[in-house]
Amino acid sequence: MAAVWRIYKKDWLGLFKAPVALLLIAALALLPSVYDWVNVAAVWDPYSNTSGIQIAVASVDQGAAVDGKSFNIGDEVLESLRSNKSLGWRFTDAESAARGVQRGDYYASIVIPAEFSQRMAGVLEGELVKPQVDYTVNEKINAIAPKITAKGASTITAQISERFTETLSRTVLTALSAIDREFQAELPVIRKVEQGLFQLEASLPEIEKAGRLVLKLQQDWPQIADSAGRIAALTDKLPEVEQAGKAAGLLDEHWGQISDAAGRLQELQGRLPDLARAAELLSGLDTDFSRVGEVLDRASDRLEEAGKVVAAAAQALPQTDRIAAAGPAFGQELQQYLAQNRAAFTAVPQVLQQNLYLLQQNADSAALLASQLAEGTAPPDAAAASRLQLAADRLTAGSGQLQHTAALFAAVNTLAPGAVPGSELRALAGARASWAAGAAQAARLASALRGGGGLDPAALAQLGRDSAKGAAALGGILARYSAEGQSALQGTLQQLTSAAGTAATALQQAPQRLAALGAVLDEAGTAIQYGQTGLAALRDNLPAVAGEVSAAASGMSSRLAAFSGFVTNVLPRIQNGLPAAGEDIHAAAEFARNDLPGAEEKFRRASEWITAGLPRADEGVNRAAGLVRNDLPALEHAVRRAADTVREIKREVNLEEIAQLLGGDIKGTSDFLASPVVLKEKALYPIPNYGSAMTPFYVVLSLWVGGTLLISLLRTAVDTAGIPYRRYQLYFGRLLTFLTVGIFQALIAVLGNIYLLNCYVADKLWFVLFAVLISIVFVTIVFTLVYVFGNIGKGIAIVFMVLQFSSSGGTFPISTTGRFFQILNPFMPFTYAISLLREAVGGILPEVAVRDALYLVLFGILALVLALTLQKPLERFIRRAAEQAEASKLIS
Repeated sequence: MAAVWRIYKKDWLGLFKAPVALLLIAALALLPSVYDWVNVAAVWDPYSNTSGIQIAVASVDQGAAVDGKSFNIGDEVLESLRSNKSLGWRFTDAESAARGVQRGDYYASIVIPAEFSQRMAGVLEGELVKPQVDYTVNEKINAIAPKITAKGASTITAQISERFTETLSRTVLTALSAIDREFQAELPVIRKVEQGLFQLEASLPEIEKAGRLVLKLQQDWPQIADSAGRIAALTDKLPEVEQAGKAAGLLDEHWGQISDAAGRLQELQGRLPDLARAAELLSGLDTDFSRVGEVLDRASDRLEEAGKVVAAAAQALPQTDRIAAAGPAFGQELQQYLAQNRAAFTAVPQVLQQNLYLLQQNADSAALLASQLAEGTAPPDAAAASRLQLAADRLTAGSGQLQHTAALFAAVNTLAPGAVPGSELRALAGARASWAAGAAQAARLASALRGGGGLDPAALAQLGRDSAKGAAALGGILARYSAEGQSALQGTLQQLTSAAGTAATALQQAPQRLAALGAVLDEAGTAIQYGQTGLAALRDNLPAVAGEVSAAASGMSSRLAAFSGFVTNVLPRIQNGLPAAGEDIHAAAEFARNDLPGAEEKFRRASEWITAGLPRADEGVNRAAGLVRNDLPALEHAVRRAADTVREIKREVNLEEIAQLLGGDIKGTSDFLASPVVLKEKALYPIPNYGSAMTPFYVVLSLWVGGTLLISLLRTAVDTAGIPYRRYQLYFGRLLTFLTVGIFQALIAVLGNIYLLNCYVADKLWFVLFAVLISIVFVTIVFTLVYVFGNIGKGIAIVFMVLQFSSSGGTFPISTTGRFFQILNPFMPFTYAISLLREAVGGILPEVAVRDALYLVLFGILALVLALTLQKPLERFIRRAAEQAEASKLIS
């Protein structure tokens, strides 16, 4: 490495000792930058200077006229171009334009021919001949100018097309607007016709029906004519008609009562199934009534036995209480007491269940009575007042019994906490409240009847609701009570037995438990007494009820069968004939009251009309029948076809949308039709001018040119002065000198672009660093070519530059070049060098920048490998070739 540094130091010391050589090195460092700056400045912004490209414009358009209005599109185009500064428009005549283009005074010419406006207007008359604009370009003057002038010509044609489209659309839309006003005025008529057509189509069945009636009328006309003759002969019967009118008036006055009677008969028919079921039930009840007495006797006997058992248990309980005070003997005595009186406690649930059934029956009876009085099936008389008072008494007694039952359940819970659920106690409380409210309502209603007043419908309804609610609550309790009551008392006995076995516990709990047992027995006695009273009342009333049931059952079946037959046969005739008969009688009565006085004269005139007009009526009927027979089918077909067509049009066309389209914004719509698409341009990595965009290409090219100048003016061989150096030391020592100059070339070029030309660079630091990297790679490549191949390497470097100039895509996109250059593109250092600098100018995309830098480094490494591996094998051949070239005394 020291040898390399020695060679490098010697080179620069020699340069500083020779000022001319140092000046030459400075020139070599500056020359590539000048090449770069001049080219960039030359192409700085060529498209902003297109106004210098002269284009001759002339018009010989003769103009045209449409609907009396004259216009000249050629003159309008010339007028619009006078304010257009994008190109150098020169307004002249057609001959001068042609001569100027031929001589090169103008780059191109645009001439609008004489028939241009006429052909444009021809579209309104159906003559679709496209007008032409004569465009002439001199492509010999410049290669790029024709492209720019062609753009100007296309701008003119686009402007003409846009102006024509706008004008034409505005004219058409103006006409359509006038049509829209007429259309809007006629739209209600169109809707009315459409609606009438659909109504006519909907009425076709009625028309067909009327047609059939006409045909039937024609068929029956002989009989009608005969009947008309008879009518004419009825004038002799007018006195009898007057008498019949009086009878009809009398019937009409009393028709309301007749209709009410018929309505009640119909209501009675609806009740026949209920009456039949009632008869069946009554017959069955008569059959089973003998067993009812037996059941009541057995229930009364069970209650009497239960009463005795409970009374005995209650009498024995005080003795057990005294024993409890004695202490230790309490458990044994208590067990003995429970064993002896177990039947008393077992009977309680059965007694309660029977009482609950009696209570529920009383509530149902009260609800039924309220329903009968509300519906009117039971008259509001003294008997009803007695029944209401009886219901009030029963509900009051039942409310008290429910209170005793709740007390009994509470006592059971004292002995066995939770044995009777709280829901049952709440249900009993709710039932008791309903019974108390029902008793109050029944008492008030009974008092009102006895005082001569009427029944309050609201009070009756409330009585029904309270009674039904109480019955429903008892029904729920009955569904659960029997098993639960048995379980509660069994639990109580088990607890008392356990208490007797544990003396301390028994002594502590004895007073409370004995008090609870006493409460159970007291309430059970009350329940038994209520049950005995209820059963006794039922047993006392049983003979009278049985006699009434038997008499009713025997007579009801036969009477119901006869009555059902009568109602079934007579009622349909009354129902079918009564309304029509009522209308006929009413009409007859009205006729008799209002029209009959003058009917005789009218009837005589009608008779005369029948005699005189019947032949003409016969002719009219025949004509109408012919119309129905011959023309009506075609009319129906035409109406249905027209309606179907209108529906099809409505499905495909919306009249409101047509009206909206016709009456839209004329100016806005015409502007839209003239230019319906707007190009929204978005510049990605924007570069403000063409010169800045071309800077990467010219920097890369100037750096390669700078490297070529170095190998042309500087020696690659090192003067060793007798010092033995290795080949690689000689290579790297002189390469460092070349690289130093190359780095200065890169720095001067890019800094001048940034600060002298003010080129746009997005990332200035990276722009400088990338340029230095590119110069190092390029100098290494060209130095290696000369170091290995000698003067031949200089030629290779120049050829290499030429190929890269065309295949790098620095000016035109590589896809626009030939296939050969597209193949070379990936293998050229220019490709990656230009791309790398473009990243710095427009904005760096890291993956692209890293890729390009790596490819450039790879080219440099290949150059180093080429130098270190091929220089020695090719040295003898290269030296011999150089000697032969020098022998020509022309090539150095």
